[in-house]
Amino acid sequence: MKRLLILLLLCIPAVAMGKTWQVDQAHSKLGFDGSFQGQAFHGQFKHFTASIAFDPADPSTARFDVQVDLASVDTQSAERDQTLTGSDFFAVSQYPKAHFVTQSFSKSADGQVIAHGTLTLRGISQPVDLKVDFKPGQNGATLDVSSDVSRLSWKLGASDDWNGISKQIHIRAHLLLH
Repeated sequence: MKRLLILLLLCIPAVAMGKTWQVDQAHSKLGFDGSFQGQAFHGQFKHFTASIAFDPADPSTARFDVQVDLASVDTQSAERDQTLTGSDFFAVSQYPKAHFVTQSFSKSADGQVIAHGTLTLRGISQPVDLKVDFKPGQNGATLDVSSDVSRLSWKLGASDDWNGISKQIHIRAHLLLH
Protein backbone atom coordinates (compact mmCIF):
# COMPACT_ATOMS: atom_id res chain seq x y z
CA MET A 1 0.00 0.00 0.00
CA LYS A 2 2.83 2.38 0.89
CA ARG A 3 4.55 1.71 -2.46
CA LEU A 4 1.32 2.37 -4.34
CA LEU A 5 0.89 5.70 -2.55
CA ILE A 6 4.47 6.73 -3.38
CA LEU A 7 3.98 5.74 -7.01
CA LEU A 8 0.78 7.80 -7.22
CA LEU A 9 2.48 10.82 -5.65
CA LEU A 10 5.32 10.58 -8.17
CA CYS A 11 2.81 10.62 -11.04
CA ILE A 12 1.04 13.81 -9.94
CA PRO A 13 3.51 16.24 -11.60
CA ALA A 14 3.22 14.38 -14.91
CA VAL A 15 -0.57 14.70 -14.84
CA ALA A 16 -0.43 18.35 -13.79
CA MET A 17 1.67 19.41 -16.81
CA GLY A 18 0.97 19.17 -20.53
CA LYS A 19 3.04 16.84 -22.67
CA THR A 20 6.71 17.81 -22.61
CA TRP A 21 8.12 18.46 -26.06
CA GLN A 22 11.71 18.65 -27.31
CA VAL A 23 12.48 21.56 -29.65
CA ASP A 24 14.28 20.70 -32.89
CA GLN A 25 16.73 23.62 -32.78
CA ALA A 26 17.96 23.09 -36.34
CA HIS A 27 14.45 23.55 -37.77
CA SER A 28 13.00 26.12 -35.37
CA LYS A 29 13.11 29.91 -35.57
CA LEU A 30 12.58 32.77 -33.17
CA GLY A 31 12.41 36.17 -34.80
CA PHE A 32 10.99 39.67 -34.99
CA ASP A 33 9.88 42.24 -37.55
CA GLY A 34 9.97 46.00 -37.46
CA SER A 35 10.72 48.97 -39.66
CA PHE A 36 13.40 51.65 -39.83
CA GLN A 37 12.51 54.91 -41.60
CA GLY A 38 9.59 53.13 -43.26
CA GLN A 39 11.63 50.18 -44.52
CA ALA A 40 10.79 46.74 -43.12
CA PHE A 41 13.49 44.68 -41.45
CA HIS A 42 13.46 41.14 -40.09
CA GLY A 43 15.65 39.49 -37.54
CA GLN A 44 16.09 36.23 -35.74
CA PHE A 45 17.94 34.83 -32.78
CA LYS A 46 20.18 31.95 -33.73
CA HIS A 47 20.54 30.64 -30.16
CA PHE A 48 17.67 30.04 -27.76
CA THR A 49 16.41 27.26 -25.54
CA ALA A 50 12.78 26.42 -24.97
CA SER A 51 11.10 24.13 -22.49
CA ILE A 52 7.63 23.42 -23.83
CA ALA A 53 4.86 21.51 -22.06
CA PHE A 54 1.61 21.64 -24.01
CA ASP A 55 -1.53 19.57 -24.39
CA PRO A 56 -3.98 21.13 -26.88
CA ALA A 57 -6.88 19.39 -25.13
CA ASP A 58 -6.01 21.13 -21.87
CA PRO A 59 -3.93 24.30 -22.30
CA SER A 60 -4.37 25.09 -18.60
CA THR A 61 -1.62 22.50 -17.92
CA ALA A 62 0.79 24.09 -20.40
CA ARG A 63 4.05 25.93 -19.70
CA PHE A 64 6.55 27.73 -21.93
CA ASP A 65 9.97 28.73 -20.63
CA VAL A 66 12.23 30.33 -23.24
CA GLN A 67 15.74 31.76 -22.82
CA VAL A 68 17.22 33.80 -25.68
CA ASP A 69 20.90 34.54 -26.26
CA LEU A 70 20.57 38.19 -27.34
CA ALA A 71 24.09 38.32 -28.83
CA SER A 72 22.91 35.79 -31.43
CA VAL A 73 20.67 38.39 -33.14
CA ASP A 74 20.91 38.30 -36.94
CA THR A 75 19.17 40.90 -39.11
CA GLN A 76 21.37 40.36 -42.19
CA SER A 77 23.12 43.64 -41.35
CA ALA A 78 26.29 43.59 -39.22
CA GLU A 79 25.89 47.30 -38.45
CA ARG A 80 22.28 46.87 -37.29
CA ASP A 81 23.19 43.76 -35.26
CA GLN A 82 25.99 45.68 -33.52
CA THR A 83 23.55 48.50 -32.73
CA LEU A 84 20.96 46.06 -31.36
CA THR A 85 23.47 44.37 -29.04
CA GLY A 86 24.75 47.74 -27.79
CA SER A 87 23.72 49.80 -24.77
CA ASP A 88 20.82 51.62 -26.50
CA PHE A 89 19.00 48.35 -27.20
CA PHE A 90 19.70 44.86 -25.77
CA ALA A 91 22.79 45.90 -23.75
CA VAL A 92 24.12 42.33 -23.98
CA SER A 93 27.24 43.04 -21.93
CA GLN A 94 24.98 43.68 -18.94
CA TYR A 95 21.90 41.63 -19.93
CA PRO A 96 22.99 38.74 -22.19
CA LYS A 97 19.68 36.85 -22.09
CA ALA A 98 15.98 37.50 -22.52
CA HIS A 99 13.57 35.22 -20.66
CA PHE A 100 9.91 34.48 -21.36
CA VAL A 101 7.85 32.29 -19.04
CA THR A 102 4.12 31.68 -19.03
CA GLN A 103 1.83 32.10 -16.06
CA SER A 104 -1.40 30.87 -17.67
CA PHE A 105 -3.22 30.04 -20.89
CA SER A 106 -6.73 30.88 -22.01
CA LYS A 107 -8.95 30.61 -25.05
CA SER A 108 -10.51 33.66 -26.68
CA ALA A 109 -14.14 33.74 -27.81
CA ASP A 110 -13.06 32.60 -31.28
CA GLY A 111 -11.11 29.63 -29.86
CA GLN A 112 -7.61 31.15 -30.21
CA VAL A 113 -5.25 29.90 -27.48
CA ILE A 114 -3.45 32.77 -25.71
CA ALA A 115 -0.34 32.27 -23.58
CA HIS A 116 -0.12 34.88 -20.81
CA GLY A 117 3.45 35.35 -19.66
CA THR A 118 6.25 37.65 -18.66
CA LEU A 119 9.15 38.73 -20.85
CA THR A 120 12.25 39.92 -19.04
CA LEU A 121 14.63 41.96 -21.14
CA ARG A 122 17.27 44.46 -19.98
CA GLY A 123 16.28 43.60 -16.38
CA ILE A 124 12.71 44.79 -17.03
CA SER A 125 9.81 42.35 -16.76
CA GLN A 126 6.61 43.10 -18.66
CA PRO A 127 3.49 41.03 -19.39
CA VAL A 128 3.20 39.62 -22.92
CA ASP A 129 0.33 37.67 -24.44
CA LEU A 130 1.22 35.29 -27.27
CA LYS A 131 -1.19 33.90 -29.83
CA VAL A 132 -0.59 30.15 -29.92
CA ASP A 133 -1.12 27.89 -32.93
CA PHE A 134 -0.30 24.26 -32.11
CA LYS A 135 -0.52 21.63 -34.86
CA PRO A 136 0.10 18.00 -33.95
CA GLY A 137 1.53 15.73 -36.63
CA GLN A 138 2.45 12.08 -37.00
CA ASN A 139 6.05 12.51 -35.81
CA GLY A 140 5.72 15.56 -33.60
CA ALA A 141 4.10 18.95 -33.79
CA THR A 142 4.63 22.55 -34.80
CA LEU A 143 4.11 25.46 -32.47
CA ASP A 144 3.72 28.96 -33.87
CA VAL A 145 3.46 31.91 -31.52
CA SER A 146 3.26 35.63 -32.19
CA SER A 147 2.64 38.96 -30.51
CA ASP A 148 3.09 42.66 -31.07
CA VAL A 149 5.01 44.45 -28.32
CA SER A 150 6.14 48.00 -27.66
CA ARG A 151 9.95 48.15 -27.68
CA LEU A 152 9.76 51.15 -25.33
CA SER A 153 8.28 48.94 -22.58
CA TRP A 154 11.81 47.52 -22.20
CA LYS A 155 13.56 50.86 -22.97
CA LEU A 156 14.87 49.56 -26.29
CA GLY A 157 16.04 52.55 -28.30
CA ALA A 158 14.31 54.93 -25.89
CA SER A 159 16.19 58.09 -26.85
CA ASP A 160 14.94 60.42 -29.59
CA ASP A 161 17.86 59.22 -31.74
CA TRP A 162 15.82 56.10 -32.52
CA ASN A 163 12.45 57.64 -33.43
CA GLY A 164 12.80 56.24 -36.98
CA ILE A 165 12.35 52.69 -35.68
CA SER A 166 8.83 51.32 -35.34
CA LYS A 167 7.67 51.40 -31.74
CA GLN A 168 5.66 48.20 -32.25
CA ILE A 169 7.73 45.10 -32.93
CA HIS A 170 6.16 41.86 -34.10
CA ILE A 171 7.71 38.83 -32.41
CA ARG A 172 7.22 35.36 -33.82
CA ALA A 173 8.42 31.82 -33.39
CA HIS A 174 8.00 28.65 -35.40
CA LEU A 175 9.09 25.61 -33.41
CA LEU A 176 9.31 22.05 -34.64
CA LEU A 177 8.60 19.76 -31.69
CA HIS A 178 9.29 16.06 -31.05
